[in-house]
Amino acid sequence: MKRIAAASVALVRDGRFLLVKRGRGAARGQYAFPGGRCEPGETVEDAARRELAEETGLVAGGLTLLRRIEIEGEDVVYELDVFLAHEAAGTAVAGDDAESLGWFTVGEMERLDITASTLEFACEIAASQSGPKRDQ
Repeated sequence: MKRIAAASVALVRDGRFLLVKRGRGAARGQYAFPGGRCEPGETVEDAARRELAEETGLVAGGLTLLRRIEIEGEDVVYELDVFLAHEAAGTAVAGDDAESLGWFTVGEMERLDITASTLEFACEIAASQSGPKRDQ
């Protein structure tokens, strides 16, 4: 199976996570953290920053790698590095392959058509921080 490096960014503000609704690809119509494939010669952190900017218009500050997971697709395995953004500058506006975007609590995310890994990471982040709450 072909392996593809990819990155995504979890960004939390006031207990809400930034999610994009995928406009293309296998996860079309599902919500997920901004992210995508690495381009040739690009580090995963650079890819995370680029994807966040392309899909939301935001510029990430400090990033911390949370974990790498593998997501199996059709004849491909995505090696996804998930980063936590400590801050991001700008105003969030859907762009590139993001159909729309929004800020959601974990409780709201549980009612969305969302990728399993996104919800799993959001729950872990919310549990580890005092800011994000299950619902408001």
